[in-house]
Amino acid sequence: MNTISVLIIDDDINIREIMKVYLIKEGYDVIEAGDGIEALSLLDKQKPDLLIIDIMMPYLDGFSFIKEAKKMSDIPSIFVSAKGDDEDKIRGLKLGSDDYLVKPFHPEELLARVEAVLRRTNKLKKENESVKIGPFSFNVTSRSVQLHGNPLKLTIKEYDLLYFLASRSGKVFTRGQLLDQIWGSDYDGSDRTVDTHIKTLRLKTGNDSDIIQTVWGYGYKFEVGS
Repeated sequence: MNTISVLIIDDDINIREIMKVYLIKEGYDVIEAGDGIEALSLLDKQKPDLLIIDIMMPYLDGFSFIKEAKKMSDIPSIFVSAKGDDEDKIRGLKLGSDDYLVKPFHPEELLARVEAVLRRTNKLKKENESVKIGPFSFNVTSRSVQLHGNPLKLTIKEYDLLYFLASRSGKVFTRGQLLDQIWGSDYDGSDRTVDTHIKTLRLKTGNDSDIIQTVWGYGYKFEVGS
């Protein structure tokens, strides 16, 4: 599976972190840049599916950045800014941005805008399409999954954990990283919660349980056999 990647360009590291946590939890890969110049350098090496751009940044502001970025590739973009007057919104849209979100905003609103832009630009699969990873078929909208074509009954957290690992097949995650992504950074329970959910996933996946592998001394990964 090719995970959709989002490049966040914002000089405020705290805002970047909030956006990053929510986007990763929804299955997106996230790239970060602290200003427009750094972002242009990244675009020379990578091609993200979406740009989230702050306007007021040092060195190269958001408006100047998007002018340069459009010369390199026509990547969909969303401006996020504390400047909420109509003049700035119109300017941003005229420069080619697909949406404009005023700070402060609720993270769920950002996710909805991201999904809407990706759908409009055909970057996101239709709701009725399944994402097939190994023997699993995931429907991200209904949060349901089939194993070899048969429905697999999972709790919400079991589904979230399985999909997170599957959509990053081959990547190893510590218990702490999985706890942060699935249960949230404010969860105060033990990281043994992850072990318990991995155990139940292995029981429910039966003969395919070895697809969720333990990396001893580190954590877990999803690995589809060749």
